[in-house]
Amino acid sequence: MHDISDLELRGLPGVFVATCQFEDGAIAQEKALGADLAAVYTEHPIQDRTDAEMLAIADRAYEAVLKALTR
Repeated sequence: MHDISDLELRGLPGVFVATCQFEDGAIAQEKALGADLAAVYTEHPIQDRTDAEMLAIADRAYEAVLKALTR
């Protein structure tokens, strides 16, 4: 979250990506930073996923990341 905020302050677009389990914490951190960051939340959990499963998760998130990046 801090990295994306720093990039945005430098004029570089970024997107925060995390699993939905961390959405509430990310929103609280975003408010604490006084930021309005682009974010995409994926399914949870991702630990112990196979490469194929991770690619499928990334494929499902791809359009949302592009949209958030160009908002």
